[in-house]
Amino acid sequence: MEQDRRDFADCLKEAQRLGYAEADPSFDIEGHDTAQKLAILASLAFGTKIDPQAVYSEGIASITPADLNAAAELGYRVKLLGVAVKTAEGIEQRVHPTMVPKESAIAQVMGVTNAVTIDADGIAPITLVGPGAGGEATASAIIADLADIARGVRTPPFGRPAARMTAVRKAPMQHHEGGYYIRLLARDRPGTAATIARRLAQQKISLESIVQRHEAGSRGAAQSGRSGETVPVILITYATSEDAVHKALAAVRRDRVVYGRPQVIRIERA
Repeated sequence: MEQDRRDFADCLKEAQRLGYAEADPSFDIEGHDTAQKLAILASLAFGTKIDPQAVYSEGIASITPADLNAAAELGYRVKLLGVAVKTAEGIEQRVHPTMVPKESAIAQVMGVTNAVTIDADGIAPITLVGPGAGGEATASAIIADLADIARGVRTPPFGRPAARMTAVRKAPMQHHEGGYYIRLLARDRPGTAATIARRLAQQKISLESIVQRHEAGSRGAAQSGRSGETVPVILITYATSEDAVHKALAAVRRDRVVYGRPQVIRIERA
């Protein structure tokens, strides 16, 4: 989408034609495939039992060219990330579209290439990059496993015996903290900005930036059921909680100062 300036549906058809996405692509585009991979990686990292049900998953179908353009202007790229973090409340495991800085290693990974970044105490982050789809990549992984079996390699596949792996203690997703990109289609009338600002302030959400755009085609159309003008507004927050963002946006929608569902994309700045 970013490189060819095409919408999601066109890119999905092309991915299916090339064999990178299945005829039923829901497993890929809804984040389930990434969630299963993340559950395995979290098990390797933290010695926990594999539990895909402990992973919060969000797909990429809602991402639009407008989001990609805004990300580029703000110095980010949008990537589907799987993130596992050990916190005081448990293991936070989440899969969702994420804005990452353009200069970061993960932002340079394009096409069907996959990457894994390891961030541990005492060392700088390490990023491993390699093919993530295709016959050769799959065959290579299978042959490596068969070679280990043939050589009699008996190392536990997860680094420790299964009996010593612990159950996952899931950290609540609503407690996740970070920056957020929020795109609203705001009604262009007096008091709208003040209402949005008030609802954010009630949840103690601070804004890093706010961009309001009067774009061609933003005027409400009778056939869509809208009346009056609407203006795209992009908000970038400082670190805040998932719960605070959702409560603030729910209140903004009840106030009827925005049209449709706000677009929310999490930001990983590190």
